Amino acid sequence: MSSGFRAMHPAVGLLYYAGLLLFAALITHPLFLITELAGLILLLLLQGQGRQLLRGLPFYLLMAGSVAVLNPLFSHRGAHILFYLWDQPITLEAVLYGLIMMLVLLTIFLLFISYNYTVTTDKFMYAFAAAAPKTALLTLMAIRFVPLFQRRLREITLIQRFRGIDVGEGSLRKRMRDGMTLLKVLLTWSLEEALQTGDSMKARGYGIRRRSTYSIYKMDWLDKAVLLLLGLSGLIPLILWLQGYGAFEIYPRMKPLVFGSGEAVMYISFCLFVLIPPGLEGKEIWLWRSSRRKAYPSVTPEPNGTRSMSSPLR
Repeated sequence: MSSGFRAMHPAVGLLYYAGLLLFAALITHPLFLITELAGLILLLLLQGQGRQLLRGLPFYLLMAGSVAVLNPLFSHRGAHILFYLWDQPITLEAVLYGLIMMLVLLTIFLLFISYNYTVTTDKFMYAFAAAAPKTALLTLMAIRFVPLFQRRLREITLIQRFRGIDVGEGSLRKRMRDGMTLLKVLLTWSLEEALQTGDSMKARGYGIRRRSTYSIYKMDWLDKAVLLLLGLSGLIPLILWLQGYGAFEIYPRMKPLVFGSGEAVMYISFCLFVLIPPGLEGKEIWLWRSSRRKAYPSVTPEPNGTRSMSSPLR
């Protein structure tokens, strides 16, 4: 069942995720980043993507945590020295900057999980194919190749393991040779399919005429209202950020966090922008469950005070 935020017009989803990506890149205030991260986790859970989130969480924590650990080891800028490691100063500014970058990376990782679920390929093509059909097609094909390569590499690894080709066993030289063999098979398979795809597209007449769309999305009053609300609530934090609000300066010397009236207005508008889609998803879940309870009441009281199972379909 497709409902809630996922069922809305493609322009709504594109505006929301573009705004989240812009805020994650611009606003380095930890309160804003934590709020955005919490909003994305809530949205993923309401969208039923909790299992996928848990599956990829170790990888995301490893990638983001490595930034938090490596930044103080390679960057020694800052005035507050915590301690020395191998005669190199570990500064408070470098540690905090690494933690901020960790939050940014986690936010971007979770953002693209929700984006891939909400903005499907047909929505992306509907939004961009009219203006730039070739660019939209190439972008979709490039995005598609990442999970496709991963799936094919698992299949090739499983098959080649029966032939003794395994990157997890043997000496370093053997593992490197086996890894190059797996890579060669993967590239050969992908290039062969790319040629077949190109021949098929040419035979079907791709590019001869203007591309038509098979799925038509029409913007209703709810789409317009949400689009307007997202635009206004996202524009206010951007304008206030340009005026210097919500900034957290770390280098060259860390300055204390300031949360005045301007930051309060900015944060309220930012929370509204982040929490609109989770609110829509939560509303749909609540309506669905309430309608199920009304249609299929599980327990009804009998006249004598006992309780029995009943259903309107009996």
